[in-house]
Amino acid sequence: MLISVIRTVILYVFIIAALRLMGKRQIGEMQPSELVVTMVISDIASLPMQNTSQPLLSGVVPVLILVALEIALSVIMMKSRFFRRIICGSPVVLIDDGKLLQNQMRRLRLTTGELCAQLRSQNIFSLDDVQYCIAETNGTMSVLEKPQKRTPNADEMGVKAAQTKPDSIVVSDGKIIERGLSLCGRKRSDVFKILKTNKTPLDRVFIMTLNSDGKYKVIEKEQG
Repeated sequence: MLISVIRTVILYVFIIAALRLMGKRQIGEMQPSELVVTMVISDIASLPMQNTSQPLLSGVVPVLILVALEIALSVIMMKSRFFRRIICGSPVVLIDDGKLLQNQMRRLRLTTGELCAQLRSQNIFSLDDVQYCIAETNGTMSVLEKPQKRTPNADEMGVKAAQTKPDSIVVSDGKIIERGLSLCGRKRSDVFKILKTNKTPLDRVFIMTLNSDGKYKVIEKEQG
């Protein structure tokens, strides 16, 4: 039993490292080749987990080969548009200037219900509101609403919008996050100065955000 646990832990850590090496994204953002490799890797790794008489390398070596092939394939696709189109396909326009292209729907075997579900996920509840809709190669939909349905931006309204700078997490669970400090261009001394002003010890901070303008928010840990 102990051997099975150890082998499972080793393979688990190895698979995570392999996927990190490939730079995998979320499942919904994967290209077909990436999804296939991920599924095959999981199947290969399960064999030595279940059968302790099978050498551990029988799971490790095939995974390494698949990782190498996927990295090589990614490099080739970066350099060759033709090869990338063969492996990943091309985006398909489903709605062109407000017109639903039924032949493209049939080509993708996409029902109107599925299309409407995708639109609703982007807060669009009527086909009449869509100017362009494109099915991307990773399965997502890119949608452009008709001009009269779009939310006007500051330029269109003739308003000068104030520049806002993102907040960075500089303290998490009582620990200072150095990367957060570098992102907002602040120092540890700035954090301690703010905490001193708020009379909050560092170990009592659940989360603290800070931006380059000096704006901050401190949330203390809950008692209990």
